[in-house]
Amino acid sequence: MAIPSIKARCAKCGKVSEVQAPGSVNVGTNPEMKEDVCSGRIFVWNCPECGTANLARWPFLYHDPQQRLMLWLSDGNASTEARMVSAIAAQEGLEGYTMRIVDTPGDLIEKISIFDAGLDDIAVELSKFVTRQELGKDVALRFWRIEGADHEITLAYPENSQMQMVQIGFNVYEDSAAIVRRNPSLAEAAKGLVRIDRDWLERFIA
Repeated sequence: MAIPSIKARCAKCGKVSEVQAPGSVNVGTNPEMKEDVCSGRIFVWNCPECGTANLARWPFLYHDPQQRLMLWLSDGNASTEARMVSAIAAQEGLEGYTMRIVDTPGDLIEKISIFDAGLDDIAVELSKFVTRQELGKDVALRFWRIEGADHEITLAYPENSQMQMVQIGFNVYEDSAAIVRRNPSLAEAAKGLVRIDRDWLERFIA
């Protein structure tokens, strides 16, 4: 089956090219594709005119049946997004699935990393909120990794054209997860195909 394509414009020279744009990946049946997604390689294309590496974005569904996880990369089109939400809601056999909408390839990669680490993305967003308060900075924190015997979590954020790293103890995440468990309205609001991000969380804690 031919892979769908989109037209994309090179950020450097402006040449428009046809770029392969697979609409979905099931890493249960195609496990070799997971690295292409997690590295972001699937969204990168090289301009045939000037050789510049460009990042493309298109509607894309990531499906991990083992983790019972679906992530929908939106193209920002409200009608396309609404159709996808309706299509997912109409499917059977998705009981117990976590389903999220994301807006950029970077957001998609972050979500995969969070769930691969066995973490809850709502608790991670709450941990980010707490960390921003402690930093005293309104920065765009992103989950980077969890490592070590103490499960220290590293968050990253851009500042002065560089990526800064901040480590938080696992106790920050555990406290956040406990708050989520004590507030069932959060879990209820997260059912279905939804966007869980800073804006979503701040509706509950503002």
